[in-house]
Amino acid sequence: MPLPQTADSRPLAGILWMLAAGLCFVVMTAMVKSMGQGMHPIQSAFLRYLLGIVFVLPALRSLLAARLTRRHWTMFGLRGAIHAVGVMLWFFAMTRIPLAEVTAMNYLTPIYVSLGAALFLGETLAARRITAIFVALIGAAIILRPGFREISPGHLAMLGTTLTLGGSYLLAKAAVADLSPAVVVAHLSIWVTVAMIPFAVAVWQTPSWQQLAVLFAIASFATAGHYFMTLALQAAPVAVTQPVTFLQLIWATLLGALVFGEGVDIWVVAGGTLILASVSFITWREAVLKRRPITPPSIAPKL
Repeated sequence: MPLPQTADSRPLAGILWMLAAGLCFVVMTAMVKSMGQGMHPIQSAFLRYLLGIVFVLPALRSLLAARLTRRHWTMFGLRGAIHAVGVMLWFFAMTRIPLAEVTAMNYLTPIYVSLGAALFLGETLAARRITAIFVALIGAAIILRPGFREISPGHLAMLGTTLTLGGSYLLAKAAVADLSPAVVVAHLSIWVTVAMIPFAVAVWQTPSWQQLAVLFAIASFATAGHYFMTLALQAAPVAVTQPVTFLQLIWATLLGALVFGEGVDIWVVAGGTLILASVSFITWREAVLKRRPITPPSIAPKL
């Protein structure tokens, strides 16, 4: 059955914008990894968000004009706390496990969102979706291979990252029902920064100007990646653009091998491929059935 297309759908443009987004996200993760042990991961995560506040300024008018209820404030505060934990775990994982493994395991986030939407938002979990989720979990098991390799703290941190970011997306899904995406994203940046302050203070060391420049570049690439992703979703259906995200795993594997001297683990590539295939199938089924997507339109976290 063909995918539904809108009159102004531009598949090639959507694919190219998603390619640009993927490159930005891979460069962002590589820059985080390049910082290594030079700065505590929690401080790095905090400064990335603090410096990234500058990108919230264009949404300041919408932010001040928004009429927020107590429910909104509660959701924003809870989401900020959960997302902050996920970001800190992600920065820690980047210093402990190969770039390809971080990228492959990150594909699990939409799977957790799909499960959470069924459990907490009352959305239907059909047999095909359950099968796809099961396939994704097999992919995760292939990457981790418990009993055949050591499960490091970095792997556990990455599992925690995907779970917490999944919870963050579910809260965002509830918030955008009556607020603009710009307001939701702006509040995320502010609340995450505030939530990380006590953790950053506990490990604080005066950063160098070079470290601050790298962290600002990380924030810039993250913002550009999400902007390009938005342009991709405006140009073409999610089912067209999402499979392109598989290239992020290939680029991360090559970058890890060529720049950071990490070995190419075929099991990680195979597991990541299974996870992304299941996510793509879920997205395709939603497009065919003309339902509102449950999974987020990109596997890239808001980091």
